[in-house]
Amino acid sequence: MHTKFIVSKKLFFLALIFGIWVAYTVQSFLSLESLWNLILGLAAAIFFYLTGILLVKLGGRSIAYLNRHLDAVPTEVLIGGISGLFLGILVGVLSTFPLSRLDGIGDLLTLGVFLGSGYLGLKIGIRRAPDLLKILPSSTIHEKTADKYTIAPKVLDTSAIIDGRIYDVCLSNFLEGQLVVPTFVIEELQHIADSSDNIRRNKGRRGLELLSKMQKHSSIKIDIIEANIPEEKDVDSKLLRLCKQISACIITNDYNLNKVAELQGIKVLNINELTNAVKVIVYPGETMHIAIIKEGKEAGQGVGYLEDGTMVVVEDAHHEIGNELEVMVTSVFQTAAGRMIFTRKIREEVPSSVNQHFQEIQEVKLYG
Repeated sequence: MHTKFIVSKKLFFLALIFGIWVAYTVQSFLSLESLWNLILGLAAAIFFYLTGILLVKLGGRSIAYLNRHLDAVPTEVLIGGISGLFLGILVGVLSTFPLSRLDGIGDLLTLGVFLGSGYLGLKIGIRRAPDLLKILPSSTIHEKTADKYTIAPKVLDTSAIIDGRIYDVCLSNFLEGQLVVPTFVIEELQHIADSSDNIRRNKGRRGLELLSKMQKHSSIKIDIIEANIPEEKDVDSKLLRLCKQISACIITNDYNLNKVAELQGIKVLNINELTNAVKVIVYPGETMHIAIIKEGKEAGQGVGYLEDGTMVVVEDAHHEIGNELEVMVTSVFQTAAGRMIFTRKIREEVPSSVNQHFQEIQEVKLYG
């Protein structure tokens, strides 16, 4: 607000000076009455003031637009583009020297070759920036150091935000580096939150609340960047393009996006795969205690669950609902929905010596 006031105040004084100058200049050439001269100077001042405000706004928007694009451009592309531009200008200067001695169209050829050399140098530098940097002697050392110490940023997908488990993963300190959320992902969350469908609306609101919660947590490094990729229509394509631009990984639960990202050489962190990886591993023959919650699909089966949500099927336990049993693992199956463990109850077998002694006691009692 203070900055706007200063700009407006400066523009007001400049417009006033411009109006006085216009009135004085016109008075020198035209014999106008004082009233018309005053009106002309006032109109010139108003025109200057409005035009100045418009130019200031356009300049501010242009600078903001340039800053957003510079933030999304990798450093190697900037270095390659600037180097290529200077090299193109140098080639243009050297090649236009003999052309400048030609009469007639020599000046036009000089200007055309100079501008063309600069443009070609800029485009070649941007396109071949990684290859140009590899030529430098220190590039190999720089790449090894970067690979060793630099942690790539991680872009959050809409599905991972709505899922919500990324918050607990961040708090577990197993996820390092900067988390990045582009503005078009937030716009998609807002669009989902405004949906007429109750389920989609709740998902969108839950995702927005989770982002706000992660921003407020001191130990979670999350950055919301203004990214706009107009050449891509859907959000998934924009995410993949952004990951390539900033050399980032992507965190998602979307199966299709996962596969497309892998095909394009982008590293994918899938929360579902992480969940399956950290589940308890059991082997046939191991024993465990499980509480029977419900009956299974097959006759006689009872079903319970481990703490991580793994389903445990117990044979001949349909009448043990509500009880905790000691069971032995018979087999483990990995399905698309998750891991399933099949078990059977451990029956307490009475030793044969005890049975024989019990029978002898019964015989003594029977025959006296």
